[in-house]
Amino acid sequence: MLKDRTAVIYGGAGSLGTGIARAYAEAGARVFLAGRTESTLRKAAAETGASYDVLDAEDEEAVEAHAASVAERAGRIDISVNLVPRGDFQGVPLTEMSVEDYTRPVVRGIACQFLTARAAARRMTAQGSGVILSLNSGSANGSPMMGGTAAADGAIDALIRQLAQEVGPSGVRVCGIWTAGVADSLTPEKLSAAGAPAMDEAAVSGIVAHLDSLRMTRRSPRIADIAALATFLASDAAASITGTWINATAGMFAS
Repeated sequence: MLKDRTAVIYGGAGSLGTGIARAYAEAGARVFLAGRTESTLRKAAAETGASYDVLDAEDEEAVEAHAASVAERAGRIDISVNLVPRGDFQGVPLTEMSVEDYTRPVVRGIACQFLTARAAARRMTAQGSGVILSLNSGSANGSPMMGGTAAADGAIDALIRQLAQEVGPSGVRVCGIWTAGVADSLTPEKLSAAGAPAMDEAAVSGIVAHLDSLRMTRRSPRIADIAALATFLASDAAASITGTWINATAGMFAS
């Protein structure tokens, strides 16, 4: 589905980034992973056959230089995916949350999404084709105890729709995936970083079971599910889809 395409995955060393990179490579794409930590990037690249570059997606000059470098090495950029962590902090009522914890994911999230999407769009509009993908939890639809996640998601939702309108006439599609609580991506370390108390694998399994119970399908999404959807959206099979968000929450909410 992605034969001879070039894909850049920002924040590509995480579990979702690795899963999408693997799916893209299997579909025929040449994949470049970008992120801040070389050790995790190296591991993800070894698992997927991708190339990797150390990059801070909040550094405007570095993002632009990296996009130019990928285009030079590969000849073009066909797919851009942003999975960069935003420093979300959750599980605390808004009345008890600091302004720093609330605004951090909003500022970081919209800045790095804008920078990477802009760098890709500049090159894609010039070549007359390309796909820009984003991913968030869909919390802008209403999610209590999610802190600044809802505001960050809302800002990125709006960015994707606006950018799609502006670059669509040049042959570039822009869309996003809503997904929350991808079961096999949840770890004690990841949950702790988001503000959850220390827990073991049994506690994580309990969280996944609870999330399962909240979904219409009674089954939380898996990495492979999201990777398959990201592959479809990046392919010509999705040529009519742009300016929208695909609800891949397994029915966490209706849309």
